[in-house]
Parts: sequence; C-alpha cells; structure tokens
Amino acid sequence: MTFLFDIGRVLLDFDFEASLTRLLPPGAGRARERMMVLLEKRDEFETGAITPDTYIAWALRELEIPASPEEFRHAWCHIFTPVEPMWRVVRRLSAAGHRLILFSNTNSIHCPWVFTEFPDFALFPEAVLSYQVGAIKPHPPIYQYAIDTHQLDPARTLYLDDLPANIATGLAFGFRAFQYDLTDHAAFETWLAAEMMRT
Repeated sequence: MTFLFDIGRVLLDFDFEASLTRLLPPGAGRARERMMVLLEKRDEFETGAITPDTYIAWALRELEIPASPEEFRHAWCHIFTPVEPMWRVVRRLSAAGHRLILFSNTNSIHCPWVFTEFPDFALFPEAVLSYQVGAIKPHPPIYQYAIDTHQLDPARTLYLDDLPANIATGLAFGFRAFQYDLTDHAAFETWLAAEMMRT
C-alpha cells in the first residue's frame, strides 16, 4: 500500500506566531496582524517563485522587525513540534514495508531543515514538495504530478491531510483520503484499520 502524508498538522504541528513574535521589539503592538502579512506571499514562496533571500527581505521589511536574516531564518524554522501519535503510525507502516511519500506545501527554508532536525523523515524515501514542483495543493497540477512521477494508483493510495480543500481534490483524483485532526488521532486509527482491511 502507498501512503501520501502531508507534513503540517499531520506529522508536525506548528505555531508561527509564538516563534516569530519573539523577534518583535518589546511592547510592539499588532503582533497577530503583523504575522498575517506573511500570508501575502506564501503561495509564491511555496511554489518556488521567489527565493528565500527575497522572501526574508520582504518579510523583515513588511513586519518592521529589527532582526537579521539569520535571526528570521532561526525563528521561521523553530515553529515545529512532532505529532507523536502519527509518527508511531509512520514507524509501524515503514516496518511493515508500505510505501511512504511526503506530499506537502512547503518552502525551501523549512526543507531540508526539518529533515535534519527530525531524523525520522528518513522513513520517507520519496517526496512531492510544492516548492520543488512549482505547484501547490489544493490545485490539481501537484496531484497529477504526484500520480505521474511516482506512478501512483489512486485507488491503492491512502492520502492524509489536515485541510478540507486538499482532501476534496485528493478525492476527486480517486485517492482514499482522510482529513486528519491531531486532536482526534483515534478517529484516524479507526479509519486506517478499516482501510487496511480493504487491501
């Protein structure tokens, strides 16, 4: 069986605001509002349309943060915590010989940093990452790329993601998809057990 795993809020939880607001001057206001500015160029960054240096320079200017690019990179990366119940599943699936593929919207600062910081990513020998492909979920081209490049049979591919729009596109392509809620891992285990009985 083949598994497509999203990264954010499936394998790693994250909190941008808590990390990046540490870069703001003491007493600076509008912290949450400032963080939302980062979304304006997120799609460009995650499709590889702009370089990390360009994105960082823009972010520092827009956020009015008196930090160096190196300080921004550090804060940008140190937002993650592993979703341990899901990593236990990953280890179990890998040990059983299932094919594991990362399928994630991400950027060239977070990757390959997360792969070094969290060595269990070595359990994923294959990956479809938005900044390398030049397309992002939930848009169809990245799903078609995954199917074509990795020769996937959607009917025999289980796809895990936390966002409903991404899952909807996955279902449209015929993947056996599940919207993961990291606060209700038991629901996923129940679904997985039922799906594995179908194989």
